[in-house]
Amino acid sequence: MKFSFAHNNFNVVNLEKSLKFYEEALGLKEIRRKEAKDHSFILVYLGDGETKHALELTWLRDWEKDSYNLGDNEFHLAFETDDMEASFKKHKEMGCVCYENPSMGIYFISDPDGYWLEIVPQK
Repeated sequence: MKFSFAHNNFNVVNLEKSLKFYEEALGLKEIRRKEAKDHSFILVYLGDGETKHALELTWLRDWEKDSYNLGDNEFHLAFETDDMEASFKKHKEMGCVCYENPSMGIYFISDPDGYWLEIVPQK
């Protein structure tokens, strides 16, 4: 028996805002979408164009809160970049850098719903 990663899911409050953020910040593009017949949810899968792994954004029509409870937010996704300096500059300009660890050579950005995304140099 063998398992491989397929996707990770983040629930989002504002789908369009999140789609714009992920494309601008990380270059992720929509690869497929599923909409419920009753319009109660929309699933949008984003890809990087290089790997098969996807990020699924879930929007729920009947979600009545302004945010999701992310607990202590101790989980995250990590993205490699081939240019840490340019990436960091771009994310600083976007105002989404939420934590820096210069001694480890990494930093984190936060998406519109507060999910943390780690940025690491390509190995």
